[in-house]
This record gives sequence, C-alpha cells and structure tokens, in this order.
Amino acid sequence: MKILLLGANGQVGWELQRSLAALGDVMAHGRATADLADLDALRDVVRAAKADVIANAAAYTAVDKAESEPELAMLINATAVGLLAEEAKRSNALLIHYSTDYVFDGTKTAPYVETDVANPLSLYGRSKYAGEEAVRASGARHLIFRTSWVYAPRGHNFPRTMLKFARTRDELRVVDDQIGAPTSAELIADVTAQALHRLSDDKLGTYHVTATGAASWHAYAQRLLQLAVARGYVLKSTPDRVKAIPTVDYPTPAKRIANSRLATDKVRAAFELALPRWDAGLDRFLDELPQESPTAS
Repeated sequence: MKILLLGANGQVGWELQRSLAALGDVMAHGRATADLADLDALRDVVRAAKADVIANAAAYTAVDKAESEPELAMLINATAVGLLAEEAKRSNALLIHYSTDYVFDGTKTAPYVETDVANPLSLYGRSKYAGEEAVRASGARHLIFRTSWVYAPRGHNFPRTMLKFARTRDELRVVDDQIGAPTSAELIADVTAQALHRLSDDKLGTYHVTATGAASWHAYAQRLLQLAVARGYVLKSTPDRVKAIPTVDYPTPAKRIANSRLATDKVRAAFELALPRWDAGLDRFLDELPQESPTAS
C-alpha cells in the first residue's frame, strides 16, 4: 500500500508517520514540499505519488488569526482539500482527512454525534466545515475524523503553554466554562491506522475521534500540573494556583464554543476500539517533551 502523507511535520502528521509505517510505504511531505496554499504544486505532488491512500494532516490551524486571514484559511482548509478529494476520486484513492469540533456551535448539552447539524461560529470552523463538504461532494472514498483539543510533545498546544507559564508566573488564569476532551495526537494516529487496517466500503464516512470523558480547560491545566509536580517539575504556579475564570474574562478574536464534547460511539463500534480517558496521554506527553527537564526555566 502506498500512502501519501501531507502535513507530516505537524502534531498529528508526525505521529502518523509512525502509525502508518506498519501498513505500507509512507511518502511524507511537510509544507516545504507540499504546501496546500500552492494548488498547482499540490496537484503535481499528488499525481506523482500515485498513492492508494492520501492522508491529509495539513491545515490552517491558527484559530484567532483566521479571522483576519479568511482567504488563506479557506484556501488551505477548503479549496485545497477539495482538490485532494477530486484527485482521490480521479485515481480511486482513499482520502483520510481531519476536522474539528469547531464545526459545531457548542450549544448542545450532550456530546455531539456525527449527524448533528453543523453551525460553526468562527472563520476557522467555517473553513474546516467547507473542507468536509468538499470531500463529501466529490464522491471520493473517504474517512473524515473530527477531533478536539489536540496536543502532542511537539508543536504549539495548550499543555506546553501551561508548563511554560507555570514555571515563570505566580498564578495562572484558565477558562472553566468550556468543556471538551483533550486528545493526544498519538491516539488520533493510532485510531487512523486501526481504521485503515479494518476498513471496508461500508465503513467509509465521518467519525468523531477523541479520548473519553471530559474536562474544562481549568481542570485540564490542574491535572497536567499535578502530574508535572509528581515528576519533580519545579513550578511557580502549582495546581492550587490555577484560577478558574469565565470565557468572558478571556476574550479572543474567534468565538470559542462552550461544549466541544464529541460522541465516539460510532468509531468505537465500527473499528472495535477502546479509547482511553482524556488524561491518560498526559504521562506520555511529559515523558516525551523534547529537550526539557523538570527544572528547566
């Protein structure tokens, strides 16, 4: 099996290089060799690969910046994704694409299921949903995995930021009225490999992939710092110095959603998966932080 991986240097893409290697020959491309903002070059890469599977882990992910760069966000998250879907349809390749909880408005009180109506509140969310719709409209064989609150030992993400601030600040102020499931890039990559291994045409479509359970950003930060302190991290902001604040006290250019919980019943049943609790991946995260030590400043 020949697998073309786009976005190979991102959080999910980096883990996909590992998880997909057991299933075939992975041709991994980062932005330097496959930039989704350059449609002609992107098409050339896809056609030259002659892949059986196109895994697209590349995206415009700057949620707030997207509000001031709508054309670029739409180009990368929607137009380029549509091109990938068209090329997959043309060559009968499988397209694996990743989307987000931001396609919903967060007003539902229960976890969102795959058939719930999308109503994105931000430009980022609208661009990601437009990409989903382009994939579905193309007629290409596809898997779309929606996920949320992604983190990894590399890249820009919430737990790395919290650890950085906790070393230097006397107190952290973290939102407690947004709820979701922190999900490791490792888990997303492993689910992708398992789904690809067990895939049949009746299992194509859209799935939600997150860890189980839920937490607020505030509870997430406290749990992370508890684990860090237990490992010997020297922090100025210990777990008891993480102050809970409402969303209104932390305004951002892009509107955040209160409920990011995604129901995972469908993916667990289809691919015979047991998904871990949301905090299970934090130990590995702390184990694998690059070039960092508990007392680093």
